[in-house]
Amino acid sequence: MEVMRADKMRKEWAESDALRDAGLTTPDDIERFDNISYGQHGVWNLMDIYTLKNNTKKLPVIISIHGGGWVYGTKEIYQFYCMSLAQRGFTVVNFNYRLAPENRYPAALEDINNLFCWVKENGEQYRMDINNVFTVGDSAGAQLSTHYIALMKNKNYQKYYDFIIPEDMFEVRAAGLNCGIYDMPAHYDENNGEGIVRDYFGDEFESKRKEADVLSFINEDFPPSYILTAFHDFARPHAKPMYDFLKQKGIECKLAEYGSKEQPKVAHVFHVDMKQKEAHVANDDQTEFFKKYLNV
Repeated sequence: MEVMRADKMRKEWAESDALRDAGLTTPDDIERFDNISYGQHGVWNLMDIYTLKNNTKKLPVIISIHGGGWVYGTKEIYQFYCMSLAQRGFTVVNFNYRLAPENRYPAALEDINNLFCWVKENGEQYRMDINNVFTVGDSAGAQLSTHYIALMKNKNYQKYYDFIIPEDMFEVRAAGLNCGIYDMPAHYDENNGEGIVRDYFGDEFESKRKEADVLSFINEDFPPSYILTAFHDFARPHAKPMYDFLKQKGIECKLAEYGSKEQPKVAHVFHVDMKQKEAHVANDDQTEFFKKYLNV
């Protein structure tokens, strides 16, 4: 059942994303390095790196963790969004990770950890300034980035996992949390244990409930966060509670909502649609927020 549901969503979402990106090409000012392996899982552990052409200095880094309900998504459908971020003065890492239901939790987190380790060890070859690393993630990618950063910042949380986060891992200077769902137990309960959260966890959610409760492990070391949503974003109800939660922890953050009732296309993950004016406004705002936290 889970595979059939995932296949249906993959087909529908792929058609929509292909239409969204039709006609787009690599910008003239971007140099791209494609299909670099960062792990042992074949196509699911490939990444692209985008940077400004003819650049000779180290640039701050954005690691993009794509969305897709934990069951869908590839770097190819995020390439134009990520290259647009690179045009704003960043080197951008855009990568695949293993998807559910074929690869259950915590496979995606293991891949994210391997990707971060690769950047730590190899980033300077691509003129990455690993003293200035930022993350963006949307929808499930926002949840995954929140989860991984919480792990980075809380050694007690790391005890639930087999993979090792190096002691000298670089800092995430700030995070872009876009159109995300953050309280996994609440979301699971609201859906009566069905849907894509079940695809991600399988039958093990109840036994994993404590470690799935990411918010309970977030501490005051979580990085400054730009929480993005839209008037027509179905995940909009999750944005303000996350903002309030982080503020109560003393974490610097900004809540930004885009669009209006009269703009139905400014909806869930609108910011990855490079044909939308509002997407460029939102991405300008988010990257300007990041630049406030550059380690210079």
